[in-house]
Amino acid sequence: MLKIDYREYADEETEKMIGVEFTKFADKNNIECNYVPFCFIAKKDEEFAGIITGHSYYKEVKIIDLIILEQYRGKHIGSRLIQAVEDYFKGKGFENINLSTYEFQAPDFYKKCGFQVEFIRKNINAPKLTKYFFIKFFD
Repeated sequence: MLKIDYREYADEETEKMIGVEFTKFADKNNIECNYVPFCFIAKKDEEFAGIITGHSYYKEVKIIDLIILEQYRGKHIGSRLIQAVEDYFKGKGFENINLSTYEFQAPDFYKKCGFQVEFIRKNINAPKLTKYFFIKFFD
């Protein structure tokens, strides 16, 4: 009998299994996987200021979360975290960085960082939840 459990977070062992399985399936299809989770943390005077997380896989880098504590917003920490991701992955065979955000979050911020809108999924019932999908190509 199949049992399905809910967990808020994947543990280290599960994260490792995800990487192994991504790689096995990609190898089976003659594609290089490159699955690696990443996390960059910004600190100001040893105090946590922000974080950016995501993973690389195949030929792209996916940003999952960018969070800047409210008292540090408007101080270019978000753009510096994005730049850290770009610098880390540039020249390593990846074609682009992509992410998604909602209308109430930061679409204008990502445009200022050089991301282009790929498409928008409008939410007619809750416009603030209109979702933007962005991409930025490596040179």
